Amino acid sequence: MRYVIIRDDDTNAATPVDCLDRLYRPALDRGLPVNLATIPEVSLDARNGDGDLEGFLRFKNGSIKPTLPIASNQKLVDYLRDNPGYEIVQHGLHHDYREFERMPAESADDALMRGTECLREAGFDQPKTFVAPHDKFSCATLARVAQHFPIVSSGWYELERLPRAWWPAYAWKKLTRSDHWHAGHTLLLTHPGCLLSCFRNFNASSDLIRKHVSTQKLTVLVTHWWEYFRNGTPDEPFIAFLHETIDVLATNPEIEVIRFSDLLSRNLDIGI
Repeated sequence: MRYVIIRDDDTNAATPVDCLDRLYRPALDRGLPVNLATIPEVSLDARNGDGDLEGFLRFKNGSIKPTLPIASNQKLVDYLRDNPGYEIVQHGLHHDYREFERMPAESADDALMRGTECLREAGFDQPKTFVAPHDKFSCATLARVAQHFPIVSSGWYELERLPRAWWPAYAWKKLTRSDHWHAGHTLLLTHPGCLLSCFRNFNASSDLIRKHVSTQKLTVLVTHWWEYFRNGTPDEPFIAFLHETIDVLATNPEIEVIRFSDLLSRNLDIGI
């Protein structure tokens, strides 16, 4: 059996319920879980690397507050809690630019605990997986995250950004060409880039997705809900591509779509 995790980034207090349901109703109705990397207390002035407002803020509807905790959107919280196919993953705190790369190490523990507190106040389970904004850490913040979470999901890991005590495990990962590895009690997952993206050619992405899920024991597929609605209206071809991908995963008997937490509760062979 091969395993696939669907990781959708940037759900936050300004996310419309209709957007998520439009994207993932086909998966939920077929029993396929969707892992939502959720911003606990989103900054309404979050900027990307070009200095522009992040795309996930398109729907903030004129709010002038500096931040919004996820619990402030009761409609969204009710929807997520009413659909147990969603698993909530902690995605930074405010999602400031490269938040956990630029943050002072002494601030990381408070930011992690505040993020978890926001998710728990909304009624969600204790998050077991952490995703950093833009998949970026410093060495010090990554070490702090590993003390709080049993799973970290990121794009890749660089030797110079790893605690020195992790270097032997990282060397073994490189030697064995493993996508995923352990550092102490923390499972560190990688992904093959954002293959479900409006900025990629769909045919090329489809080929890459099929290649990864057919050759890897575990593939993390990353996408961003707001890319499907980036101009304020649904991108129908892109939504169709997502739904076609969901159908491919659902109908392949050699593939199981799982939650991040399944990696803790089940003895799954993911090739490490």
